[in-house]
Amino acid sequence: MSVLVDSSTRLLVQGITGREAANFTRECLDYGTWLVAGVTPGKGGAEVYGVPVFDTVAQAVRKTNINASLISVPPLLVLDAVLEALASDLELIVIITERVPRRDVAILLAAAETAGCRVIGPNSLGLITPAVCKVGSIGGPARDVGRAYTPGRVGVASRSGGMTTELASMLSARGIGQSTCISVGGDPLLGTTLLDAYRLFDADPETDVVVTFSEPGGDQEIELAEELEAMGVRTPVVGVVAGRFVDEMPGTRFGHAGTMVQAGGLSTEEKVRRLQTAGVHVVRRLSDLPGEVARRLDTATEAA
Repeated sequence: MSVLVDSSTRLLVQGITGREAANFTRECLDYGTWLVAGVTPGKGGAEVYGVPVFDTVAQAVRKTNINASLISVPPLLVLDAVLEALASDLELIVIITERVPRRDVAILLAAAETAGCRVIGPNSLGLITPAVCKVGSIGGPARDVGRAYTPGRVGVASRSGGMTTELASMLSARGIGQSTCISVGGDPLLGTTLLDAYRLFDADPETDVVVTFSEPGGDQEIELAEELEAMGVRTPVVGVVAGRFVDEMPGTRFGHAGTMVQAGGLSTEEKVRRLQTAGVHVVRRLSDLPGEVARRLDTATEAA
C-alpha cells in the first residue's frame, strides 16, 4: 500500500509551460506517472510532451478527471493557484515553489484544511511511491529515480529534498525498499510536517519502519517527539539529525528558510535528546542508517 500517491493518481501541473515545470513533467511521464493535464492561463490548446494545456483548472478537471495538482508558479501566484485547485475539490496539492510569502502560506493552508485537501510543501521536491508514481522533481530523471528508489516497506520523510533521494539510495543499496518517500519541504510553515508524515506511515499496514531526516531550526522534531511520548511508538522510527555544528553558530541560516537558528531556540543536540527520549533511534553517522533500519525491519518481521 502506498501513501498519498499510487497508480490511480491523475496529476495536473499548474504552470506547466514554465521551463522547470516542463522538465519535471517529462521526468514524471518517463517514470510512468499518470500526468494528464497542465494549466497555464493564456496557453490553452498547447501541449507539453503530449500533455494538453488548459487555461484554468476547472477546464482541466472537466476534461480529464484530475485528483492531484503539482504547482510550479512564481511565488506571488501560488496562493491563487492553490485556491483555484481547491475550488475544483482536488485531494492532493504539492507545491514546488520556493519563497512563497508566509502570510500566503498561512491562508492557503487554512483553506486546504477547510477543504479537506492534503498539501505537501511549499519548497518541496515532491513525493514518490517507487515503481508506481512520481510527483515532482524528486530523484530527477526516471533512469536515476529507478536506481535510487525501490519498492519496499520503509517510509521516508525528509525536510531536505535532496536528502530524500540520498536516504532512499542508501537503503536501496542495502536491499531495503521504500513504501513512499516524501520531501516535506524546507520552509518554516508547511502543509505536511514530519509528524503528519509519521501519522500517514503509521496508518499504512505496509510500512514497517519510518525514516526521518531533520535539519537545524524549527520545531517539527519536537512535535514528533511529543506525539511519540504521548501515544507510544507504534511504527519504529530511525532518525537522522543533520547540522550539529550549527549549535556553535547561532543566528545563522543554512540553505532552507526552515533552518534559521534563533537565539534561545532548541539546539540540534537537544532535538536529538528529545527524539531519543521519545523512542526514536537516532543515528549519529549517516552510514549507520541502513544497518539500523535493517535491524528494525527484522524486529518488525519477528513481531508479526
